[in-house]
Amino acid sequence: MTTGDSVFAGSVPEFYEKYLVPLIFEPYARELARRLAEARVERVLETAAGTGVMTRALASRLPPTARIVATDLNQPMLDEAKRRRASDNRIVWQQADAQALPFDSETFDAVVCQFGAMFFPDKVAAYKEARRVLKPGGLFVFNVWDKISENDFADVVAQALAQMFPDDPPRFMARTPHGYHDPDHIREELETAGFSGISIDAQDETSRAPTPRDPAIAYCQGTVWRNEIEARGAARLQEATDRAADAIAKRFGPGPIEGRIRAFVITATR
Repeated sequence: MTTGDSVFAGSVPEFYEKYLVPLIFEPYARELARRLAEARVERVLETAAGTGVMTRALASRLPPTARIVATDLNQPMLDEAKRRRASDNRIVWQQADAQALPFDSETFDAVVCQFGAMFFPDKVAAYKEARRVLKPGGLFVFNVWDKISENDFADVVAQALAQMFPDDPPRFMARTPHGYHDPDHIREELETAGFSGISIDAQDETSRAPTPRDPAIAYCQGTVWRNEIEARGAARLQEATDRAADAIAKRFGPGPIEGRIRAFVITATR
């Protein structure tokens, strides 16, 4: 992962929420929220909250007495999240680094992270912090994407961008969001951080979009891929989006379209 891989700013949060959230994130947020609701947790810390899809899922499933502290490294992402759920007094929005959490030890019943662990430069440090702020017996629940070849739309866009920039293809998606997918390695790092009772389950879902252009915009303009494309030529973002849309249409048709997505859901106990 490069330093810029964790910078979601400018118009990225808006496109991320509008296009990427319904495309790939919502079903996985519902699954994590279901697990925490069944565990009857009351005080939850969310790390890497992004624009709040996981936060909203938690708020819809947890009881009125629950409290959620939603954090992210990127304040622009939190601003977008808060704008969409500003009236819910069960939620506290706070900028924070998952590797150095500003909370007392043994504070939370659960820590949840929706597709954020891949972005942590020091994953063991982040896991140790999650364990530190958990109460004894508390749950750490998170998910990570499987390899990019198991996620159709992302894979097709990656191939289209590689053809557009053959000498220096943008590799953000394969490098970071889809770059942390070895269950044995994940288990080893969690054990190093002190967790036990670790379960890792594959979860397959279907990604749906009304047109091929929607996932093209989602990936090219709603992720850090945008930064990589514009670094190769500020005027080439639209061309990249068009090429991605054409490649998706060639593979899946003019729309509505469907593609497979695959992730791992991890649960560990303090």
